[in-house]
Amino acid sequence: MTWPDGYKKPARLSHAQAAALPLVGLTALQALSEIAQVEPGQRVLIHGGGGGLGHIAVQVAKALGAHVITTASAGKHDFVRSLGADEVIDYQTVDFTTVLSDLDVVFDTVGHRYSERSLPVLKPGGIVVTSMGLSHGHMPALAEAAGRRFSSIAVEPDSAGMQQLAEWVESGQLTPHVSHEFPLSEGAKAHALVEQGSTLGKVVLSIAP
Repeated sequence: MTWPDGYKKPARLSHAQAAALPLVGLTALQALSEIAQVEPGQRVLIHGGGGGLGHIAVQVAKALGAHVITTASAGKHDFVRSLGADEVIDYQTVDFTTVLSDLDVVFDTVGHRYSERSLPVLKPGGIVVTSMGLSHGHMPALAEAAGRRFSSIAVEPDSAGMQQLAEWVESGQLTPHVSHEFPLSEGAKAHALVEQGSTLGKVVLSIAP
């Protein structure tokens, strides 16, 4: 997914940053704005706020006016706070279900049963949205039984959404962070690094001209 024809790369972004933004940017925007319909003042939990999608979701939620809480390892706390996170929970030492309640929205970018575990921390009518493209056959029924909602996101091309992302970039509300850039020939090394889960933001593959 790339910038639509007729749109210029935002001047504030490097080429690597511009390449990193469209897919995760639209995923976060469609999940939070269109599906969850986040409104100013709502309490939103982002699971995995230091990752490639999560760090964009934190910024999108802030741009929408939300009070943003995120889970992240201790080494990523300063990073996610710099993105605008209002509260940070170290998932390695704290069970988020014991310290959170009455949330409006949870956006799960991690998987591993985080969506299911998040249902009790939502207020009645609250929603869990997941970006994980796996089978969630039992989740809608679990959410309905608990008086909550569940949805998954399948991102779609969206010129208006890209324009919104570009406006947030130009206003300084949204900045994709590229932690590593590899040549295409080192794709395996890049994938291995991402699998470790220790990167901040995105890893980008570059194609030599």
